[in-house]
Amino acid sequence: MIVPTDIVQRVEAVRRFNRFYTRKIGVLQEGLLSSQFSLTEARILYEIAHRDRTTASELAKELGLDAGYLSRILRGFTQQGSIARQPSETDGRQNSILLTEQGQQAFAQLNERSRHKIGEMLSQLSVGNQSRLIEAMQTIEELLGTVPESKTPYLLRPHQPGDMGWIVHRHGILYTQEYGWDEQFEALVASIVAEFVQNYDPKKERCWIAEKDGEIVGSVFLVKKSDTVAKLRLLLVEPKARGLGIGTRLVKECDRFARQAGYQKIELWTNSVLSAARRIYEAAGYRLVHQEPHHSFGKDLVGQTWELIL
Repeated sequence: MIVPTDIVQRVEAVRRFNRFYTRKIGVLQEGLLSSQFSLTEARILYEIAHRDRTTASELAKELGLDAGYLSRILRGFTQQGSIARQPSETDGRQNSILLTEQGQQAFAQLNERSRHKIGEMLSQLSVGNQSRLIEAMQTIEELLGTVPESKTPYLLRPHQPGDMGWIVHRHGILYTQEYGWDEQFEALVASIVAEFVQNYDPKKERCWIAEKDGEIVGSVFLVKKSDTVAKLRLLLVEPKARGLGIGTRLVKECDRFARQAGYQKIELWTNSVLSAARRIYEAAGYRLVHQEPHHSFGKDLVGQTWELIL
């Protein structure tokens, strides 16, 4: 079979670009971005982090990986303590795979290194050339992108510097826009956040940040009230990210961590006007144990205490 010269040249051009780009982004190194993970392992971690829960068969299908090869990688992750398996809620024949706290931290570090690396690469280009680069990448995606992105395009990570300011800022803005609350609520959020940072106990407390397309879209805290009781605080999901199950996932993470930390109960305080949040709590098994009217944040409200027995 004789292959036309122009096709040969095009094939070689694609191969040349592949060689250039793999070298440029450092995937030829023993560990991707100076980590313990290969490119394939990092991609699998990315998929697990971006899904509420997934199975090995779903990962194999999404990534086009041989089931045996994927199984060996997942076994290694389990031995490292990066993932945990739980019986699937929809298919009793399979186990759901999720990142452990150690896995979340490893992925968050890898994710941050990737951002830093790409940021350095972009900083060498003018703004105009950065736009040209992004447009060229979008063209490649449009022409070759036959496989849709993950159905759950968000990830959860531990908090990092800068997140607390965002949490206070967005609570202040959103609760004013959606409920007409005054700046006293923002002050309350600021005091809760400050207390968390100043007294943070990583063995008993957590803050989770939800990201979508590199942008923060949600958060929640689980803090210690006593040795046996934890408090869920400051659940927030940005309006543009609602409907993706982020709020439910954040509440589930609080539940999971609370059990691991040895708590027997989770409490939370909310207000009756926050109907969407109350539906999430009720669906997660929380029950209303007390409510009373109060005047706060410039409004007449009904405060509610909910609890979940673990």
